[in-house]
Amino acid sequence: MLDKVRTHDYGKYLFRASISRIRGFSGEDITFDFPVTALIGPNGSGKSAVLGASGCAYKPIKPGTFFPKSTVGDESMAGWRVEYDIVDKQLNTRQLVKRTSNFRQAKWVRGDVADRDVLFFGIERTVPAGEKTRFKALMRSTYIHRPPLNRLSSGVARQVEHILGKSVADYRVTQYGYDDTFLVGRAGDNNYSEFHFGAGESSIIRMITKIEQAPTNSLILIEEIENGLHPVATKRMVEYLIDVAERKSIQTIFTTHSDYALSPLPNEAIWACIDGKLRQGKLSVEALRAVAGRVDKKLAVFVEDDFAKKWVDTVFRETLGADYDQVEVHAVQGDGNAVSIHRGHMGNPSVTFKSLCVLDGDSAQHEDLNAGIVRLPGAQPELAVFNGIRDRLDQDLAILTVSCQRPPEAQELVRKSIEEVASTNRDPHLVFNQIGIKIGFVSEPIVRGAFLALWVRANQAFCEDLGKRARRLIEATETGTPSERYENC
Repeated sequence: MLDKVRTHDYGKYLFRASISRIRGFSGEDITFDFPVTALIGPNGSGKSAVLGASGCAYKPIKPGTFFPKSTVGDESMAGWRVEYDIVDKQLNTRQLVKRTSNFRQAKWVRGDVADRDVLFFGIERTVPAGEKTRFKALMRSTYIHRPPLNRLSSGVARQVEHILGKSVADYRVTQYGYDDTFLVGRAGDNNYSEFHFGAGESSIIRMITKIEQAPTNSLILIEEIENGLHPVATKRMVEYLIDVAERKSIQTIFTTHSDYALSPLPNEAIWACIDGKLRQGKLSVEALRAVAGRVDKKLAVFVEDDFAKKWVDTVFRETLGADYDQVEVHAVQGDGNAVSIHRGHMGNPSVTFKSLCVLDGDSAQHEDLNAGIVRLPGAQPELAVFNGIRDRLDQDLAILTVSCQRPPEAQELVRKSIEEVASTNRDPHLVFNQIGIKIGFVSEPIVRGAFLALWVRANQAFCEDLGKRARRLIEATETGTPSERYENC
């Protein structure tokens, strides 16, 4: 699907939105490199603004839905503008089509706006049915209902069951009013109306029904996709949207605060809204909090990826003692991100915690100890740890075997497996997984943890130096600018 986007192999597709100015954003671009895109960020960071700006590329979404103008407080809306690059084979079979939305003279102006089927699911979708005024007639004793109760379509029921993890085979839907519907559930021998549904249950059935009915190449916009859903159901909902993208070439953009919603997506599908900037890449919601300067501990450490996070975490756990509780290590997906976030915190006097950046050995970024930018030893990270322990097998084999949860008599199997992986591995990221399989299907985290713990004990000079650097930052006074703190440390 990434390739399909790169080659613009869609009938209709929103490829890029360039935000000249909207709310807190100015001169920011977002490219939709995957047909399912997640927008993440702290509350008030502008996720809904980006969602709305994207939807305004098309006629069915009225700008006032997302950007209504109040006579009080909205004087700064003049000059808001978004430019779009869209795929629309009906307008141009070979090239991207450009369109604009801008706010001028107290109203929104969209020139020759493109048409496309768009569905928007706002957070009001999880309001209980009993609180929705359109269903009040059903509560009256005088109301007479004549339309039949019909089964959910098999396709809708199958998708809902996968997401919610429960059967809806006995659920019914009936026509209500001119163009509305009402749901009826079943538990054992008892029917119950939508008034007694869980908020997530009702909204998922309605959303799936509309999405399955949507034409090919439609656009889906969803506010807070996890709203009303269990974390596992949230993950399954995103998996469903990926499936819909494959089956029907449907594009989806959603906002979220949930890591579970991000887990099925590639890095290219995730955009973080931070202080008026848009950053592409898979940040955890926890890391996002640190990036935005919201950390409860005394030291935030920014690293490139998950392996570096586990490596640095192990170093600090072994060297900091009680001070380890004052450290948060965050993987921010890229050495450039790690450095820029760290330097941004250093230069921000409103940030009260300290910051440290630890780069991989093969990073193109430069180490700068005075600025708190440290480099891990070795070249490729996994290989640096793997080879460091492999070179010490004669003295560490017994403890490595037991740490990998294998019996002492399995030492030769562990040695043989390490040598086999050393000679056959082509992807260093898989080295610990491959060893785990060979020594008896031991999980990758256990094998990786055993190697990392031994590496720390075998490289005490580097680890103690990094630990001391972190401890000095933890103990540094709160006075002075962040840069002055580094000079003193």
